[in-house]
Amino acid sequence: MPTPSHADHLEELRHRVNNRLSELAVQVAGHDAGLSEAISSSLTAGGKRLRPLLTALVCEDLGGPLAPAIDAGCAAEMVHTASLILDDLPCMDDAQMRRGQPTTHRAYGEDAAILAAIALLSGAFSTVSTLRGTDAVTRNELTKILSGAVGTRGLVAGQFRDLRSAAGAKGADPEAVNALKTGALIGASVAMGAAIARADTMRKRALADFAEHLGHAFQLYDDLLDTSGDPLVIGKDIGKDGAKATLQRQEGAAGAQVRLNQHLDAAHATLESVFGRDCRMSSALDGVFQGQAALIVRARRTEGVSLS
Repeated sequence: MPTPSHADHLEELRHRVNNRLSELAVQVAGHDAGLSEAISSSLTAGGKRLRPLLTALVCEDLGGPLAPAIDAGCAAEMVHTASLILDDLPCMDDAQMRRGQPTTHRAYGEDAAILAAIALLSGAFSTVSTLRGTDAVTRNELTKILSGAVGTRGLVAGQFRDLRSAAGAKGADPEAVNALKTGALIGASVAMGAAIARADTMRKRALADFAEHLGHAFQLYDDLLDTSGDPLVIGKDIGKDGAKATLQRQEGAAGAQVRLNQHLDAAHATLESVFGRDCRMSSALDGVFQGQAALIVRARRTEGVSLS
């Protein structure tokens, strides 16, 4: 669990992120009824805000300016939201609920959902390319980082492989899919914070290792939620992985838990090497993954695994 002082700071940062996302939603949404509502509601519906918090905390703990880091993190959140809108479409996962409300295509139609996703992607790149408080070299670096996370070396490739994967399929590699679908944008969020803070090469490499472990842990956690979470609690459909080749399907809930703990331990160790002990980022990780033990208990019961 986060320490009280860290928890207060995280809540303050999350409040600032949500306020900024509301402002950016107005800028991106435009004035066309139906489309503007689809854009605004999807971006401001809530969520953990992990990606903007990562950007802000990394930059802040490296001594960089917070305001541009929050904006860059919000750009990552716009990309993330766009990916969720597309992921939920009938041609993909055909989800009914996201962040505790009907998915964008159910509420506004598939046409508005697709266009809303495009608008959010456009808004994300507009945000980083015009970022105040940074120079042109840094803005170019941020644009390159974010675009790399989106394309065929990032979440686009990860989503395609995830959709086409099947349990037992020859050559199925869920870790590679996770690194692209989830890890790429988490890595970009961390890298943007480091870029704004002008971190040295050694720290950038260490933080890239941290982000890689975090991406794997976060996807393992999400896979476990898909089989054992409560839709009313987590705010989205479960059972959408179906016959996909996930690590949980290959190794079971107990095996996925072992992998999750290994990645979390490695992430914490890497953070300690960069920031020392008792850093706010480690505290934030504890907050994100709190309650995982109870989740795994439910997953093991679902599998029929003995808890003794």
